Amino acid sequence: MSFRVGVVGASGYTGAELLRLLAAHPGLEPVVVTSREFAGKDVASVYPNLVAYAGRSYDELDAGKLTDLDLVFMALPHGASMELGARIAEAGVRVVDLSADFRLEDPQAYPEWFGSAHTAPEWLGKWAYGLPELHRQEIVGGQAVANPGCYPTAALLALAPLVTGRLIDPATIVISAASGVSGAGRGLSPGVHFANVDASFKAYTVTGHKHTPEIEQELSRLAGEQVHVSFVPHLVPMPRGLLATCFAELAPGADLDAVSQAPATFYASEPFVRATHAPPETKYTLGSNACHVWATADVRTGRAIAIAAIDNLGKGAAGQAIQNANLMLGLPETLGLTAEGVFP
Repeated sequence: MSFRVGVVGASGYTGAELLRLLAAHPGLEPVVVTSREFAGKDVASVYPNLVAYAGRSYDELDAGKLTDLDLVFMALPHGASMELGARIAEAGVRVVDLSADFRLEDPQAYPEWFGSAHTAPEWLGKWAYGLPELHRQEIVGGQAVANPGCYPTAALLALAPLVTGRLIDPATIVISAASGVSGAGRGLSPGVHFANVDASFKAYTVTGHKHTPEIEQELSRLAGEQVHVSFVPHLVPMPRGLLATCFAELAPGADLDAVSQAPATFYASEPFVRATHAPPETKYTLGSNACHVWATADVRTGRAIAIAAIDNLGKGAAGQAIQNANLMLGLPETLGLTAEGVFP
């Protein structure tokens, strides 16, 4: 059985990655692929790698056509999905939103972190948070899913085994993470010009990054108490990939062996999360929906260190969105996806 799906915002990096994965997916047929910038242009002329779409033009966005579909992926910038996402959800169509517009449960968090009020606050808290390893029960058969951000995906998958196992003090969590340039999107700006990025490494939005409340919301749920974190993102001169290195003080009396064993135990039955025997590298998750996780206890400092590697466009965006769609539609969770990265 094939489900008819739409991709809104199909010409950004995330949207294009969705198209690439959907081209090989036996259960999802992309019948609507929209782009404001490239409407009417051949998809393969914009992204020559998408040879399966040669002769297929990008569509103008027509909200009425979306309500006839089985599921809609929204790959729009933050703030652009609120009204359309609410409209699609109200029409009873399944929807996966890849922006941050429906991830937070607290309507008051939007003015604080995004600078404007949410236009559909009645839907906040009603969208499942789309991290299957932590929220599978809410996602299966669900109607509306808010796909997590790339940084939160890596950080939460690294930290969840330690937080739920009460192996660390959640009040002491620090997250240092680095992403490839595709995480900044397809649009040009001085910060992502080749001459500025190549052979350089920088931190950005050192305080107040928009992914912070999302990370804190989910860690608070896991810990059973309010959690605040220090989160510093970095830009790496590579196209794609993301590494999150997380630190926290060990809980009093924590079993040191349990720290290193926690990822393997916690993710033993997960198809896309692999506990590694050494600190993971982004290279090994390239082009996949995999997340590689490793943890250890630093006895000298009394801290735990947990590291996760993902492809920011895979498990950090499009791959996870398809994983969620599979669960929502009753398809095998792994259908159309791979846990094996491209190497070298």
